[in-house]
Amino acid sequence: MKPKHLITYAFFCLVIPLALFAQGQRQNPTTNSNYRLSGPYTYKNLTVFLIHGKDQTTKTFLTLQEALAQKKVKVYETKDVNELAIRNLSNEDIYVQAGDIVRGGEQDRMISVDFIVPPKSGRMPIAAFCVESGRWNKRGNEEAAEFSSSDNAVATKDLKLAAKSANSQQAVWQNVTVAQEKLSQNVNATVSSPVSRSSLELSIENSKVQEASADYINELAGILKNKSDVIGYVFAINGKVNSADVYASHGLFAKLWPKLLKSSAVEAIAESGKAPVKPAPVASETVESFLAESEKPAAAAKEVTTRVRMVTREDDKNVFFETQDREQKDGWVHRNYIRKQ
Repeated sequence: MKPKHLITYAFFCLVIPLALFAQGQRQNPTTNSNYRLSGPYTYKNLTVFLIHGKDQTTKTFLTLQEALAQKKVKVYETKDVNELAIRNLSNEDIYVQAGDIVRGGEQDRMISVDFIVPPKSGRMPIAAFCVESGRWNKRGNEEAAEFSSSDNAVATKDLKLAAKSANSQQAVWQNVTVAQEKLSQNVNATVSSPVSRSSLELSIENSKVQEASADYINELAGILKNKSDVIGYVFAINGKVNSADVYASHGLFAKLWPKLLKSSAVEAIAESGKAPVKPAPVASETVESFLAESEKPAAAAKEVTTRVRMVTREDDKNVFFETQDREQKDGWVHRNYIRKQ
């Protein structure tokens, strides 16, 4: 073979594999988490590790809880169990998280997908699941046409998996009932409200549940103090890793932390009947493995809106959800890790 042909041949031997490698990298992106853990912080059967990392964005969001309290957003009843409408009245982006409960309407709902509502959005459809069966009318002094607040998020990973992985309304209802039964058993009182016995929202607001969860919250709420690089947390219940939530900025996580901690506390109460006298300590290596393993399965992407993309990675053990913002060059806003078994 002539020298110039050898050079051409060598060039293609080098360039083609590199191109194929690059294509594979684009098709199977890695998350490159680079997290650092601190903890554990433990109270009774709930263990928390804080996740430290660099902010991925300087963009700020209103949370759904903030926006409803400040009357900067409206969430409308549509009379469709699995779809609501949302309208941003403000000049700020609003971040809505899967699992957020909206109270009121003709049935309490949970939002079933992470969502960004742009400023002055007009009415937009948003996917939801009912977390209250049987009622289909105005409740007390609440508005039937709109939802008034979002102070709570769904507790129990089985409920989250029913909505986010199985995408099943029937499974959501079943797991609401299971959660209510467990809570009733472990606070030694019926948590179902006589106003609406099937309402998960009213069960979370039950005085006995509030009293029990306050113990966890009072003990753990302050662990973020003077830690400006915390962007998420992992929690374990009864010595077993449960879930993790990580955000693109400390600011967003800090705003969501009280709601997240309350949800974790309610789940810990629901599972306290199974708690050993002294739960086995959770090693940071176990948590690190959970996060790393969750990111390994092949990615499947879904366009939620023209702005929001959801990337899912799932296998028999874990499921990982990454919410991406198209306006930030597909930068991620939220990562949710759930241990399935």
